[in-house]
Amino acid sequence: MRDQTLISLVQLLPRSALSTAAGAAARAPLPAGVHRLATRAFARAFGVDLGEAELPLEQYRTLAEFFTRRLRSGARPIDPDPRAVVSPVDGTVSEGGAIEAGECLQAKGIRYSLERLLDEPEEARAFDGGAFATLYLSPRDYHRIHAPVSGGIEGYTYIPGDIWPVSPRLVRSKEALFCLNERLATYFSTGLGRVALVAVGATCVGRIRAAYDEVVTRDGQIRARRRYGSPLPINKGDELATFEMGSTVILLFQRGRVAWAPELAKGAAVRVGRRIGAQS
Repeated sequence: MRDQTLISLVQLLPRSALSTAAGAAARAPLPAGVHRLATRAFARAFGVDLGEAELPLEQYRTLAEFFTRRLRSGARPIDPDPRAVVSPVDGTVSEGGAIEAGECLQAKGIRYSLERLLDEPEEARAFDGGAFATLYLSPRDYHRIHAPVSGGIEGYTYIPGDIWPVSPRLVRSKEALFCLNERLATYFSTGLGRVALVAVGATCVGRIRAAYDEVVTRDGQIRARRRYGSPLPINKGDELATFEMGSTVILLFQRGRVAWAPELAKGAAVRVGRRIGAQS
């Protein structure tokens, strides 16, 4: 199937209704036997490592609880080097590199505006010339998001939007895909300057739920912006948010603050807590 044909077909999908229905179905309680069969079928189909889950499979009451499962203690050790930047998620590196002329690389031949992604010109200017990393979470991955560095959460901006799929094929073909979808941008003050982490929604991602505030996306919200009077302390590796299914995270650093490690190669697997860069 040609990419333009795929885009046209996805355009015809009732993406919002489909995602709402998928989220409701995932949160619906099922008879224990049915739930176990459905969850095992999902885990087998996507290659989920059940041995890393915090609880035995039968203790998750709904598919949503399984999707958002925590990991067993010690499954994701956090790099202790204070200069290290660690991966905030389990996933795959989609792209990474420099922010040039206010733009990030989405895929070969496609760039998007940082101002459009963040929906705030001043915030976009603060990161121009810096570094970005785009990390894709598949359905098999652990869906919780963690802090890549220690510091303080300054606040967030929730930007409503569409919910296009963020599969690698669409990322390679749909212009400014991440700027179309709803997203939650969290801002930090850190020893490496200001940092932003943008959680991007997608089709069948029921919601994005913040851990540091009462923020739940796709819950009838309008655009929301909040900045705290005093930053909320957070340590590297602490939980930030949860995807209710896989999606994409975009990390942003200011100019001259971080040097990406070889582990951040395009297509490489990343895991929460492992080094992906260091203070430059």
